[in-house]
Amino acid sequence: MALALTGCSNGSGSDASADAPASSTAAPSPATTHPLSTAPATVPAVREHRAARGPGWRPAPDAGVVVARGSEALADEGKLVAGELKVPYRGVAAARTGDVELVLDRDQDGGPESYAVRTEGGRVRISGPDEAGVFYGTRTLKQAVRSGGAMPEGTVQDAPDRPQRGFMLDIARKEFSVAWIEDRLREMADLKLNHFGLHFSDDQAFRIESTTHPEVVSPRHLTKDEVRRILALAASLHITVIPEIDSPGHLGAVLAHHPDLRLKDASGRVVQGAIDIGNPASGRLVDELIGEYADLFDGRYWNVGGDEYTALTWKDPQASFPALAAKAREEYGPEGRVQDLATAWVNDRAELVRGRVPKAWNDGFFPDGQVSVDKDVEVEYWTGKEIGARAPEEYLAEGRKVVNLNDEYLYYVLGEPNEFVYPTGQRIYEEWTPLVLRGTKPVPEKYSDQILGGRFAIWGDVAGAQTPDQIARGIALPLAATAQKVWDPRRPDRSWAEFEALAQQVS
Repeated sequence: MALALTGCSNGSGSDASADAPASSTAAPSPATTHPLSTAPATVPAVREHRAARGPGWRPAPDAGVVVARGSEALADEGKLVAGELKVPYRGVAAARTGDVELVLDRDQDGGPESYAVRTEGGRVRISGPDEAGVFYGTRTLKQAVRSGGAMPEGTVQDAPDRPQRGFMLDIARKEFSVAWIEDRLREMADLKLNHFGLHFSDDQAFRIESTTHPEVVSPRHLTKDEVRRILALAASLHITVIPEIDSPGHLGAVLAHHPDLRLKDASGRVVQGAIDIGNPASGRLVDELIGEYADLFDGRYWNVGGDEYTALTWKDPQASFPALAAKAREEYGPEGRVQDLATAWVNDRAELVRGRVPKAWNDGFFPDGQVSVDKDVEVEYWTGKEIGARAPEEYLAEGRKVVNLNDEYLYYVLGEPNEFVYPTGQRIYEEWTPLVLRGTKPVPEKYSDQILGGRFAIWGDVAGAQTPDQIARGIALPLAATAQKVWDPRRPDRSWAEFEALAQQVS
């Protein structure tokens, strides 16, 4: 929601007479020759714009991008936006008329992702208390030039409503090239999205090179050097990559090479994708993989999975898996249940990645057990369709922090199996907010501070249903709408038709 805090945002307000010259012989001033500015047209929309009168700023032959003295850390941001605007990058230098100046101002109000863009006197000054905020200011400038040819006169003050704003990609079920992934990272950055979830292990494939267990790696996979290339680009765009080796379910590709660790039911039948959590060797195998990739992924977060452990989707897990039930009673007393073993599994994996923030899917959190998931594990809330489904309010009432991946709006499941339908940008834009965690009903506003943000997710269930190019086109508007609503969940000023046209214009 863009707010023109001075005058009328469309330049036709009655305040124009107040700026008229005192006499007809006075020289005209910029205030009388330019209409009052309107907010730059961007996705997501800027949250606050102080209007002013003036020509704004547009790229010109004598324009350039400079970095203020003491702000040398912004060199990469300066070089990037200079190239995008097709003007020279002049490094650390005093700003001249026509220039864009980038400034790190550690004392500037706002969080690390906040920024200000001041446009006056033929110059643009983008400042923020941290590099990320200044970077987002350059995204606003880039989009303003694309949508309107110029950065409007006046001042933008902007910051995100939620700290976690992202996109998740399943590369286990469907392979994607490095170049395709890099294109999505650039798309995310322009939308001011900052978290990229990478789900690279599942029943169908294990997609990253391994030295500890090369046997589990699928023939078509990313090398570690390719992953480092992805991580380097993400870091330069202020995007944190969240790796995920899902367990104790969804391990079919790993267990194909370790059949002795596969879970079996009471009749001895193998359960697809599920590891035997009663066997200590199971934990050692998964921990060796996590430990290896902990050296590769150095971001702040790690998703340990925890969802859809098949033993717990059966009507009576204790009867169907008596060996697990006996192990649970041995570990946790007469009231111990299979869910306690699964909860302890999540806690053990979370302990392994301590020093980062562990995450787990909501259906790995069980009530009324002998063991509870540790309170510092963030809940990735995606569904309320599981057996014994818990309402989102239950997690929030426990004081847990939650990230919204509501499968009603934010799940792009290839092939649309199991009653999934491809989400539309319009539904997200008009109906969804971070408070809408399950279905279409928001949770009470009192829980808002516990909901850290949201991520749009691609799942490759029917891998051949769409090509990568079709997927890129299919997610473009839903991703843009998600970006708008995690940056500012208020009702947008623009209609859907206006937003759709703008999103296509600035992309």
